[in-house]
Amino acid sequence: MSVTLPTYAISHGGGPWPWLKDVMPVDWTELETSLAGIPDELGGVVPRAVLIVTAHWEAPAFTVQTHPRPPMIYDYTGFPPDTYNIEYPAPGDPAVAERALSLLDGAGLPAAANPDRGFDHGTFVPMYVIYPRADMPTVQLSIHRSFDPALHLAAGRALRPLRDEGVLIVGSGLPSYHNLSSLGLEAREASRAFDEWLTTTVVDRQGSDRSERLARWESAPSARQAHPREDHFLPLLLAVGAAEEDPAVRQYHEPGAMGGSVFSSSFRLGSLPGETSPSTSSIG
Repeated sequence: MSVTLPTYAISHGGGPWPWLKDVMPVDWTELETSLAGIPDELGGVVPRAVLIVTAHWEAPAFTVQTHPRPPMIYDYTGFPPDTYNIEYPAPGDPAVAERALSLLDGAGLPAAANPDRGFDHGTFVPMYVIYPRADMPTVQLSIHRSFDPALHLAAGRALRPLRDEGVLIVGSGLPSYHNLSSLGLEAREASRAFDEWLTTTVVDRQGSDRSERLARWESAPSARQAHPREDHFLPLLLAVGAAEEDPAVRQYHEPGAMGGSVFSSSFRLGSLPGETSPSTSSIG
C-alpha cells in the first residue's frame, strides 16, 4: 500500500450497545455514525488490517494478540443473556501481530505475545460498527499496566511504520470521560472542562508540544474526575504517538453522551488518503 493511513482515537461507547439500541436508555446514534463512517473517510482504501489498542486489556508489557481466529471475551456485566453469545468472527493477522511485536521490541519497549487472548468489548463493539461483516483482519494490543503516559506515547512512536504498511491503528477507550460512578449532572462540568482541554491539546497542538501536554494530562482541568483510572485515556496516547508530527481533527463530538450529561469526543490524526492535510476541526 502506497498511502500512509491516519490513526484514530475513538470512544467505544458503553457495553454491547450496538446490539441493544432499541432497549438502552442511552442514544448512541452520533457515535455510531462517526464509527460507521470511517471506511468512507479512508476514500476506498481498504486497510490490510486494524491494530486496535483496547482499554480493556492491561498487561505488564505491551502485549500483542497473535491468535489467527480470536475467541470472544464478554467483559461486561448486567446485560441481557443474548449479549453473552455475540460473535464477531473477524480473523486475526499473526503476521501483523509479529511485526508490531518486532517494532515494540526493536524500540526497547516491554513487549509480549499472547496466542490465546480473545476480542474484548473494547475491540468487538467498535469494530462491529466500523466493519460489520467481520471481514477485516484485526489484531488487539494491550495497554501497559504501569499507566505511564510517556511509555504509551513511545509505544505509538514505535508502531508508526505500520501506517505505511496498510495497518490502521485505532486507540479504543473513552478518552474524554470515564467515571462510571459519576454520570449525573455533577459530571457535566467536569467532562466539559476535560474534553475542552483534550480537544485543544490534540487538535490545536502538534509534535512534541502536544505529546508533552498529554504526558502531563493529570494537570488538566478536572482530569482525575474525568479519569479516576486512566485505562480509557491511554489508548489515545498510542494513537497520538503513532502520528506525533501530524495534525488532527475532532472526528466525533457529542455534548450529551452517556445519558445526556457527558461530553465525549474522538479524534483522527494524519491526512486521509488523497488529502494533503486534514481539515481543521476544534472546539465548536
